[in-house]
Amino acid sequence: MTAPPLTPTTLGPHSDLAQVHELAQQLRVDSVRASTAAGSGHPTSSLSAADLMAVLMTRHLRYDWAAPDNPAGDHLVFSKGHASPLLYAMFKAAGAIGDDELMSTYRRFGHRLQGHPTPELPWVDVATGSLGQGIGYAVGIALALRHLERRSARVWVLCGDGETAEGSVWEALDKAGHHRLGNLTVLLDVNRLGQSGPTALEWDTDTYARRAEAFGCRALMVDGHDLAAIDRALAAAAGSRSPTVVVARTVKGRGVAEVADKDGWHGKALPEDLAARAVAELGGVRDLRVRGPLPPARPPARPSARHDEPVELPRYEVGEAVATRVAFGAALAALGARPDVVVLDAEVGNSTHAEEFAKAHPERYFQTYIAEQQMIADAVGMAVRGFHPYAATFAAFLTRAHDFIRMAAVSRISMALCGSHCGVEIGADGPSQMGLEDLAMMRAVLGSTVLYPSDATSAAALTAAVADRDGISYLRATRGAYPVLYDGDETFPVGGSKTLRQSPDDRVTLVGAGVTLHECLAAADELAAEGVRARVVDLYSVKPVDGGALARAARETGAVLVVEDHHPEGGLGEAVLSALTADAGRPAFPRLSFGHLAVTELPGSGTTDELLDACGISRTHIARAARALIAR
Repeated sequence: MTAPPLTPTTLGPHSDLAQVHELAQQLRVDSVRASTAAGSGHPTSSLSAADLMAVLMTRHLRYDWAAPDNPAGDHLVFSKGHASPLLYAMFKAAGAIGDDELMSTYRRFGHRLQGHPTPELPWVDVATGSLGQGIGYAVGIALALRHLERRSARVWVLCGDGETAEGSVWEALDKAGHHRLGNLTVLLDVNRLGQSGPTALEWDTDTYARRAEAFGCRALMVDGHDLAAIDRALAAAAGSRSPTVVVARTVKGRGVAEVADKDGWHGKALPEDLAARAVAELGGVRDLRVRGPLPPARPPARPSARHDEPVELPRYEVGEAVATRVAFGAALAALGARPDVVVLDAEVGNSTHAEEFAKAHPERYFQTYIAEQQMIADAVGMAVRGFHPYAATFAAFLTRAHDFIRMAAVSRISMALCGSHCGVEIGADGPSQMGLEDLAMMRAVLGSTVLYPSDATSAAALTAAVADRDGISYLRATRGAYPVLYDGDETFPVGGSKTLRQSPDDRVTLVGAGVTLHECLAAADELAAEGVRARVVDLYSVKPVDGGALARAARETGAVLVVEDHHPEGGLGEAVLSALTADAGRPAFPRLSFGHLAVTELPGSGTTDELLDACGISRTHIARAARALIAR
C-alpha cells in the first residue's frame, strides 16, 4: 500500500457527486490501511458508512476543522464508536491529522487515535465506545443548542443498526420527538450484520422507519450507497421541524468483494495480502481534502463554565429539623443565579426537591420523565456545550444509568448528581427504593467526588461546592428530617470532615454520615452516661476522604467504629479502611480495634427506627459495638 501523493485535491460544498464518490472510496481505503497497520479495528463497519459520511462532511456538516471550539459549529457524534477507522479517515480528509499519524499511531499505546474515539481529540465531543449512548448524547447537545442557546447549529449522529437493540436508543428518540428537535439528524447504518451474526431486523428498513416515527421522528429511507439519495435526505433533514432518522440500507464491507456482506469479519483487520487487494479494488490510495460548509465566523459567546454571580445559599437554625434533600433543592434554586447551571429531573423532582429550581428558573429545568439513562445523557450533552448540569433522582435509580456515568467520566465531563432516598432510612417503601449500592458505584468512577451531608447546612454548602468541581460529583441525600448541626457560617471543604465530639479521654471514634451520624451522636450520649468518652466524626466527604483526621482519631482513641446505611462493600467502611492502610497494604495502626456496621441482610418495609435497628445500625447497636471494641 503506497503513500498518498504529495499534492492533495480539495473538495468543497459544490463538488460534484463523482468527486464525493472518490472521497468515499478514500475513506474506505484509509479505514482498511489504518486497521491493517494496527492489526486490529473494525474496517467492515467503517466501509458500510463511508458514503454517508462523505456526503455529510462535504456538503452538509457546517464545521471548521481548524477551530473545533467555535460554538456555532455543528456537532458530529459517532454513536457507532467502533467505526473509528472511518472517523479518523475523515479527520485526515479534513486535514486535521496527517497520514503518518493515521498509519503509525492508530490503536497504539500513548497516542490519541484510540480504538474508540475520546475527547482527547479536539474534534470529538464524547467517548462513544459503549453502544447505544451516542444518540442520547446527541439529543442532549441538540437540546442545549435549541432551548438554551437558541442557535441554528445542527447535531448529526451516526448509529449502527445493532445498537438499536439497546433501550437507551429509543429513550433518546422518544425525548428527541417530545422536544421536537428538528436540529437533530440520526444516520442509521443498516448493514445487516452484527458482531456474531445477523442483527434482529437485518435489512427490514420499514420496521426501523416505523419505530422511529412512533417516537415522533421523521424517517427517510435511502439506499446508503446512493450518493444523490443521501444528499437529498440530508438536505431534507436540515429543513425539518422534527428530528430526522435517515434509515440507510448499506452493505457491511462495501467495496471489498471478499468481505462484503459476509459474516465473521466484524472487528477484524484485513490481513495484509487481503488489504492490498482491497485497496486496489477500491481504486488505490488517494489524498483528497475536504473543506465543507463553514459555520458563522463570529458567533455570540455561549455560557462559560465558570461564573462569579453572587449566590445566597439558604440558612438554617441549629436544632431545626430539615431533610438534606430539602436543603439540596433550596441550594439549587439559589445556584440558578449562575446562568451556566441547569437541572435535570427524572419525574421525582417533588421528592428530590429539584423542582425548587424549576419554580425559580423554569427555562433551565428539563424533565426527562422516568428515563434515567437519558437524563444522564442530556446532562452530558449540556456539559459539552459549556453548561454545568445537576441531575437528580432516587439513589437506587441511578444504578440503572451507571454505564452512562462511567462513560461520562471517560469523556471527562463535569456534572453533579444527587441521589436521594438512600438506605433503609427511607422506611416503608421497601428494598426496591433503597439506595444501598450507590456509594460503592460512585466511588468507583474515575476522578469522582462523593459527598454525604448529614444536615441541611452542610447539604446546601456541598451542593454549591460541586458547581465548580471538575469531574463527576455525587451528593447523597437523606429522606427524613434531622436536626441541623452547623450554623450558616461553617465551611465544608471537599476532602474534609467534622469532629463533633472530642476530648483527651476519648476511647473510641464513631464515624458516620447522613442518618448514621445522628445515631452515632445518640450512641455517644449513651456511652457518656456510662462514663465512656466517644469521639464522633462526620465523614461528609467520602471521596476524597479526610485521611488526616481519621489517622489522628485512630492514633488517639485506639478504636474506630464506622456505621453506614449502605451495604458493607464499597461504602464508608472501606473508604475509612483505605485511609488507615499504609501504602504497602499493611495496617498503619496495627493495634487499632476496628469495627464496621452496615446493612448486611435484605431489608423489608417498616419505620425508620425499626429498619435501622433490624439492620444493626441504630444507636443501640452502635453503643454495643463500641463497648466491644473498647473491651478488646
